[in-house]
Amino acid sequence: MTKYIRIVGGQWRRTPIDVPEVVGLRPTPDRVRETLFNWLQHLWQGEFDDKQVLDLFAGSGALGFEAASRGVAYVQMVEQSTEAIASLRKLRDRLGAKNVRIHAGHAKKILTRLDHTRFDLICLDPPFGQQWFPDLLDDVLPLLNSHGLVYAEAEQIIEPPQSYIALRQGRAGAVHYQLLQRREIT
Repeated sequence: MTKYIRIVGGQWRRTPIDVPEVVGLRPTPDRVRETLFNWLQHLWQGEFDDKQVLDLFAGSGALGFEAASRGVAYVQMVEQSTEAIASLRKLRDRLGAKNVRIHAGHAKKILTRLDHTRFDLICLDPPFGQQWFPDLLDDVLPLLNSHGLVYAEAEQIIEPPQSYIALRQGRAGAVHYQLLQRREIT
């Protein structure tokens, strides 16, 4: 039986996203994505069309396709599972999502290749139990524009480094999620 979730809003609202059976893959639930994009709607004053998004642990692609559906200029997805990559590419092609690019590879290695790109939002939903935070927040900091945001999911609340301000947080079951903003450099 194929498991799927749906895109919550935007031009592809209600489009099903297949969830490949990959160990450790936990798609961001619909209501959490809806909350995140409500936050973004407020913070970005509804202006999505000039935003660039990095979905560093794309998995099912729920976060990246949600952003693309709502009209962001560009989404860069990164995933290392071959099954998940095939599923991401299939959906991208079916939707004709020309603003979505998919990189195959390990998140840390891909980060080094993105050193000249600046993002407005970086989504971090790494596999649980591998101690990605807080180091990962330091790793992505150079990729954020001056007011860039980081959406992070983890098994517990993350204490952000000094270079970030915690804007919002929530919890859905065992998942804690937060929206952080790059602290202004003075």
